[in-house]
Amino acid sequence: MAITAALVKELRERTGSGMMECKKALVASNGDIDAAIEAMRKSGLAKADKKSDRVAAEGVIAIETSTDGKSAVMIEINSETDFVAKAEDFTNFVSNLSKAVLEGQPADLEALNALALNDAGESVEVVRQSLVAKIGENIQIRRFELMTNDNGVIGSYRHGDRIGTLVNLTGGDMALAKDISMHVAASRPQAVSAADLPAELLEKERDIVATQAKDSGKPEAIIEKMVEGRMKKFVNEISLLGQNFIKDPDLTVEKLVKQADATVNAFKFFEVGEGIEKAEDNFAEEVMAQVQGN
Repeated sequence: MAITAALVKELRERTGSGMMECKKALVASNGDIDAAIEAMRKSGLAKADKKSDRVAAEGVIAIETSTDGKSAVMIEINSETDFVAKAEDFTNFVSNLSKAVLEGQPADLEALNALALNDAGESVEVVRQSLVAKIGENIQIRRFELMTNDNGVIGSYRHGDRIGTLVNLTGGDMALAKDISMHVAASRPQAVSAADLPAELLEKERDIVATQAKDSGKPEAIIEKMVEGRMKKFVNEISLLGQNFIKDPDLTVEKLVKQADATVNAFKFFEVGEGIEKAEDNFAEEVMAQVQGN
């Protein structure tokens, strides 16, 4: 497989390593970027996979919460440009959609698109298509998350228009739920607790830290302690309950919720365009092409 400059650039961004090290690793892995990262981490050339978080798509994350705090919905609605995402027609559509979804409680996107959205009884899909025709730009409802808890509260937090979180809490109060929602937005845990982390992820990380520890040349007994210590740190860093609370780093989230006699049942994190690939246009080339009449 040909090792392109774009592939090398992506590996550099994800590992922070030098260009030559990245190219060698890609050659050795035959262009498999994930395999290259794993090999580089084992050899100590990369500390971690800093997978690019650059958001390609535009749009907003919308959140609507019931007055009693027992239920909430979070929706990602995408547009092609940031200009449209801030336009009144778009923001009105988003607001009406959020309220309709919270009330209608659809099971999936198909059911969401069938919900009545206006006084004329037009469905979400019909209104969306009308909006696309009016503004001349594609609008898509990408995903949504509904949370309900009759015995607790649902906390939420939006950071600007592009990041949103929901937290399902039993016990505690809305203030605690909001604090944990803010923490999730800032720290981006992968699971509530260590028990919720995928076994495959843990096995892969253990293999990496074990290889690093063996290369240290220390006795086997010391190596085992090193591996266990590093795995414990890794698990705490990516699980919500194991993380240090952003408002008080001396306190873990687990201790915070225990003090309030509360339990975190679930959380959800959305970021606009997360995981969407978008072609990068070269603005200078585009302008030159227009000047030349191409």
